Amino acid sequence: MESADPRRPESRFDTFRDRLRQLYHGRSPTGLRFRLAVTIVDLLIIAFFIATPVLRDASTFLWIDYSVAVIVALEIAARFLASSNMLRLLRQPAVILDLFILVTLLAPQWLENFGFLRILRLWSLSQKGVIWAQLRRTPYRDWENVARALINILTFLFVVTGFVFTFFFREAGGLAGYVDALYFTVATVTTTGFGDITLPGTAGKLTSIIVMIVGISLFVKLAQALVRPNKVTFPCPECALQRHELDAVYCKACGHKLKIPDDSD
Repeated sequence: MESADPRRPESRFDTFRDRLRQLYHGRSPTGLRFRLAVTIVDLLIIAFFIATPVLRDASTFLWIDYSVAVIVALEIAARFLASSNMLRLLRQPAVILDLFILVTLLAPQWLENFGFLRILRLWSLSQKGVIWAQLRRTPYRDWENVARALINILTFLFVVTGFVFTFFFREAGGLAGYVDALYFTVATVTTTGFGDITLPGTAGKLTSIIVMIVGISLFVKLAQALVRPNKVTFPCPECALQRHELDAVYCKACGHKLKIPDDSD
């Protein structure tokens, strides 16, 4: 049996996959610009998801919806081709979420009650390292924890607003119904409780309780990120503790000597 010739030129498909790997995982300026461009497109898609309840009755809604579906499908396919282990990538929560979002985009009329879950893509976007890698190169790198906590709160607010609009304010419809849902969500999360807009029935009361409990927890995390001393994210090689003081030499959990890179320049 003849062995494969290592000097055999790569096929066009292999060359294309190598190119995608460089764009998604490389550190070249071209790869960085590509990932930033993908991030901007993601933000525009998320803006469409947030505005979906208001745009649903527009004549062009389905055209926009299916166009976004094509973009999301191409981006997911590109990520799989750029991955060296597709099965491991498929098990990642962010990828599973993106696949679910794609299904809701392809069947918007049958799965419209689950459309509010599309906004979870904002959380998925926050898991991409390119955003935080760029933030760490700026004078605002110490605000990473605050930014992460803020994204979590915004994601929660818009997901809950979409849920409340879908199941409680759908009859009002349009912008007015969505604003009522957002107003209720913000008033409940902040425990302001004006009482002028409430959710009816037992389901409404249970929804309000869950929103208050989870919302308060997220606000506490944001407050902690604002007031606690700045720390650097660097996993300890011995015990994997993630957060350390900026000038830490030894891990406070296990005493292992750390070699935290100094990027103050």
